[in-house]
Amino acid sequence: MKKIVFLTGAGISAESGIQTFRDSDGLWEGHDVMQVASPIGFEENPELVLNFYNQRRRQLLEVLPNKAHFNLVELEKYFKVEIVTQNIDDLHERSGSNNITHLHGELLKVRSTLDEKNVLNWKKDLILGDLCEKKSQLRPHIVWFGEAVPLLDKAIEIAKKADILVIIGTSMQVYPAASLIDYIKPYTPIYFIDPKPSVNESSYQNLTIIREVASYGTDILIDLLIN
Repeated sequence: MKKIVFLTGAGISAESGIQTFRDSDGLWEGHDVMQVASPIGFEENPELVLNFYNQRRRQLLEVLPNKAHFNLVELEKYFKVEIVTQNIDDLHERSGSNNITHLHGELLKVRSTLDEKNVLNWKKDLILGDLCEKKSQLRPHIVWFGEAVPLLDKAIEIAKKADILVIIGTSMQVYPAASLIDYIKPYTPIYFIDPKPSVNESSYQNLTIIREVASYGTDILIDLLIN
């Protein structure tokens, strides 16, 4: 069975109503990203950071997976599917996908500021005074700017084994996630689904661009790969 590796970004969740990605002006939901997505921002104003992610978490719990998420599950009937996502939502999980690597962390988890491996499931608001068992403040389980990406090596190994690479809803401008395309085997077919793709057909070998939103684009992908 051939292996499809999906690299997904904010565009696959946009149709569910999640718009929490960085805007072209460098702001994220009206905030400078360094205020709400960096260790320095957390150190300077932890309450602002916690409140920012509390709002994102509440929003996530109100939305549902969309057709694009379910189309990836459908492809598991025909291929071995692995998903490497830049998204911090759990919509891939809720749609039924089985093999998901969250490069940038998970919104419904928190971790100890003392021990990054001490990770807890978390669906309520996180406030100052919420501590791990060692009495250290808990923080969002998110990879912030300036922090290492712990699962990058795992994602690279996944990319190396891809028979087909599908990129959905990501600009391929955010590193190190964007570098994963450099690790696939030569001549691996690549499909890029985005209404406004940041690449063109000459950018990579064997590249097919599907200029559609994720839901319709994955319908086309299924038709190309199966029918």
